[in-house]
Amino acid sequence: MMRVVLIPQFSDNYAYLVIDEASATAAVVDVAEPEPVLAAAAAEDVRIVAILCTHHHFDHIGGNEALIAALADGDLEVFGYAGEAERIPGLTTALEDGQELEIGALRGQAIFIPAHTSGHVAYYFAAGEAVFTGDTLFAGGCGRIFEGDAAQMKASLERLAALPDRTAVYCGHEYTESNLAFAATLEPNNAALTERCAEVKRLRAEGKPTVPTTIALEKATNPFLRSDSAELGASVERQVGGLGGDQLEIFAATRRLKDNF
Repeated sequence: MMRVVLIPQFSDNYAYLVIDEASATAAVVDVAEPEPVLAAAAAEDVRIVAILCTHHHFDHIGGNEALIAALADGDLEVFGYAGEAERIPGLTTALEDGQELEIGALRGQAIFIPAHTSGHVAYYFAAGEAVFTGDTLFAGGCGRIFEGDAAQMKASLERLAALPDRTAVYCGHEYTESNLAFAATLEPNNAALTERCAEVKRLRAEGKPTVPTTIALEKATNPFLRSDSAELGASVERQVGGLGGDQLEIFAATRRLKDNF
């Protein structure tokens, strides 16, 4: 059986322990700081056997080398996208899109989702009904487009949205409250979004994380998965103009509006 343990990193990052309970082994997704990761593994009484890197940004791989050094007596694998191999510290296993990996009895798959970076991947565990999306799909939002374009980001998000609705989404940052505040300006009449905003405010007031979310919830509330919403399209058109109902243009304009929100 698979179990996920959330590990806060820096001020708003998340790493995750992906635990195979049958073997008491685990992978860790996106190490920024090694100390909290080691503490979490000790508390869960599991042995870390792999690092899963979603992309090369420092707040996701900056702890790789220190964690590798701390676990030098073990046989640690470091996974990342093959096209980004030179930017992933300690990489041992370069993955292509669709390639599978094993963590004990768990089976995962790399999904290539570029745009935030050119070599961004997600890790999908079908049996565990979970996907780790790094900085591409956030709860209520998506990552900034640094090394790709809007068409790439839209396509990457659509790949994730095609996963089963009940899939749990574990993203790289606690950005949900601000993401949904923006979303609410575009779809004030979206009842699912209004309900989600209230839930997130309650969770944050209680000092609790807002992840995981689910694919179904994101399709109902995330503006970057809702370019086909008439209300959202009209809201963006009023602010930007000249979009003509084109969903890619609506998506790109939504991302620009969020950049300046």
